[in-house]
Amino acid sequence: MSRQILDVAKAVSCEMQVSDDVIFEAIEAALESAIRKRHFKDIDVKVRIDRKTGDYKTYRCWTVLDEKQPDFQEIFNADRHLTLLQAKEKDEALKVGDVIEELMASEDIGRIGVQTAKQVILQKVREAKRAQVANAYRDKVGQLIHGVVKRVAREGIALDLGDNAEVFIPRSEMIPGEMVHVNDRLRAYLSEIKTDSRGPQLMASRSREEVLKELLTIEVPEIGDGVIEIKALARDPGLRSKVSVKTNDGRIDPIGACVGMRGSRIQVISNELNGERIDIILWDDNPAQLVINAMTPAEVASIVMDEDSHTMDIAVEESQLSQAIGRNGQNVRLASQLTGWKLNVMSLQDAENKQQVETEKFQQLFMEKLDVDAEVALILVREGFTSIEEIAYIPKQELLNVAEFDDGIIEALRQRAKTALENEKNHPSPAEDLLNLAGMNRELAYTLAAAGIKTREELAEQSVDELIEVKGVTTERARELIMAARAHWFNEE
Repeated sequence: MSRQILDVAKAVSCEMQVSDDVIFEAIEAALESAIRKRHFKDIDVKVRIDRKTGDYKTYRCWTVLDEKQPDFQEIFNADRHLTLLQAKEKDEALKVGDVIEELMASEDIGRIGVQTAKQVILQKVREAKRAQVANAYRDKVGQLIHGVVKRVAREGIALDLGDNAEVFIPRSEMIPGEMVHVNDRLRAYLSEIKTDSRGPQLMASRSREEVLKELLTIEVPEIGDGVIEIKALARDPGLRSKVSVKTNDGRIDPIGACVGMRGSRIQVISNELNGERIDIILWDDNPAQLVINAMTPAEVASIVMDEDSHTMDIAVEESQLSQAIGRNGQNVRLASQLTGWKLNVMSLQDAENKQQVETEKFQQLFMEKLDVDAEVALILVREGFTSIEEIAYIPKQELLNVAEFDDGIIEALRQRAKTALENEKNHPSPAEDLLNLAGMNRELAYTLAAAGIKTREELAEQSVDELIEVKGVTTERARELIMAARAHWFNEE
């Protein structure tokens, strides 16, 4: 038996190209499994093989547990465990967690035991091979790999990388609609090395943005050399992508370099990604210009930025509206992802109507709060003012740039703005959504605003006990108001 163990270890080590230690550990595990099966009990067994002679010894093991621990009754097994009291009877030095080993006869494991041992050895060897492959590819995580399709299944595909290395691409990481057949050659992005019960597994993706970025780095030497930089990328796998690029070398056209002569470079990448359409756009530090570039191929007529909400209203000609939005909103969605701004696309007519509504809203605000006529209010709106705070605290020089205003008008406007803000602070006004709330009257709305509850949302967040502290609000009235304010929570989809 000793000679046979040494022969098996040597033969399997050479054939499977794994170390002797791995084979010996596999044989030990196999013998332990076979011995446990022969005893028909859940005993703990440890086998140790002499690496030089092939002789092995078998030990029966018990782990010392503390009978006072909370889960003792659930985990205690008399065939595997000893209580601390029982352990102390054997050796006073033993403590909780120690393992007691007793030598037992190394019996013949029989024909069934041999089969069991064989399966365990093969499993251990497979795990060892996987670990070797994982270690070999650990430095390649985050890079493109290429291989031959070995297996196609519902849950994904397996790529053969050569040298017994295999990578798995889950169906969720595949390009939607891509037809893949056995023996096809594919490139993929090595995303991680996943560890499960079967050992380490190489995992890859073809749908992530990194795939496109790596392909561009390979196909466009200027990107690999750092002359051209990829600033942002947005991708709808297999359908369309947008990539913004920048260069500090004025002699180079970054878009032309990425596209290549007659589109040769970008076509190679598109073919690799199942015909995915790739738009290369020029990066610009000006957000508005970047959005204009990102909306290609549609031409933008005008842009209105709202930095507070980080949104932009984009106006295009009616004939280009569908092109600007794209199929299922794809063009504007990718442009939004690329730029980081929320984009609202509309026709020129809709933009003008919206602008007119906004102008009238701010004009009315200035007329009421500053006590000015429609002409002065319209000038303020035209110059880009949208709040009383801006007029009160903006540097005086900026107001002097308005041709229609002189020192006297400016001082009057600034003083009126500060007075309006002070009045607002002392006598806060309720928001429109609170004024229009079902069951609300104007007097009560202003009473709530004076108590610090100025919006429907602020009212919805109140409790009955908090609300009845407001003068004139009863318990029943408080319940009705809170439920009315919260009604939209339950009606939203």
